[in-house]
Amino acid sequence: MTQYKAFEVTKEEDGSFTRAIVEKDTSDLPEGDVLVRVAYSSLNYKDALSATGNPGVTRNYPHTPGIDAAGVVAASNDASIAEGTEVIVIGFDLGMNTAGGFGEYISVPAGWVTPLPSGLSVREAMILGTAGFTAALCVHKLEDAGMSPSGGPVLVTGATGGVGSVAVRLLSQAGYETHAVTGKASEHDFLRSLGAAEILDRSEFEDESSRPLLRETWGGVVDTVGGAILFNCIKALKYGQSAAACGLVSSPMIPASVFPFILRHVNLLGIDSVELPLDQKNVIWSKLASEWKIDNLEDFVAPLTLDTLSDAIDRILAGEMVGRGLIEHAS
Repeated sequence: MTQYKAFEVTKEEDGSFTRAIVEKDTSDLPEGDVLVRVAYSSLNYKDALSATGNPGVTRNYPHTPGIDAAGVVAASNDASIAEGTEVIVIGFDLGMNTAGGFGEYISVPAGWVTPLPSGLSVREAMILGTAGFTAALCVHKLEDAGMSPSGGPVLVTGATGGVGSVAVRLLSQAGYETHAVTGKASEHDFLRSLGAAEILDRSEFEDESSRPLLRETWGGVVDTVGGAILFNCIKALKYGQSAAACGLVSSPMIPASVFPFILRHVNLLGIDSVELPLDQKNVIWSKLASEWKIDNLEDFVAPLTLDTLSDAIDRILAGEMVGRGLIEHAS
């Protein structure tokens, strides 16, 4: 048994939720095949929902959020994962109803664990985290559906967020003409530094008009926001191209018609990084460690500790976070 620190959310008797850094013991963790000493985690929108009591994310409290974790195996009862192995754990139930990466230790099934691929450090893996992984998964699925740099500019919505910012860098680095949508006028320089060729204001995409189609413009779309913005992107896809949808911060609803799909032969691709089978997760992590290795990852980092995490949760809920909130645990 080992003592460790964790960021814990508690539901009070009056129904409110409080956050505190607490001392825990590894014996408090759920039974699992692999005990990981967490070196880094990252802050995602889903973590903020868990930290504020969203029952669609977390049902039981007290709870330690953190859907991302990377570190070193401290103990293992699975012969395929040796003690001392550097590993990544994202998705599945981590940080939702299983104590997550906002604690210095996690205990998880072996089937959730990805050995760190050569070419990627644990810090780099968590700068990417679920957000960066999801961005790569979007590009992977879009390319499988036929997207290529010769097919026209690719649009990224919510471009200053975790998924969006990594998607802009990944696409531009891969040779795509990348256009970024944001409502944050103050972050245009940041987006240009990531490789955005054009920056478009979010208001241009919020019209809920009944026009069935818009001018063919996009050779692909990475959408992180949903709602009318997503469907306006779909209406402007070039013939046969696709939009990858991975978020709903604008709305979970789409004011849609079938016209773009049956007249322009376009595709709406759903993206989920939570229950994606581990073998498919490993493929994406291997690409991020090799041919899709992203340059200058430190450009994305908004450094956090357990002490500064609560304020950052409020910022991400308010839409004020830019880049990737990286949590470094004390060694």
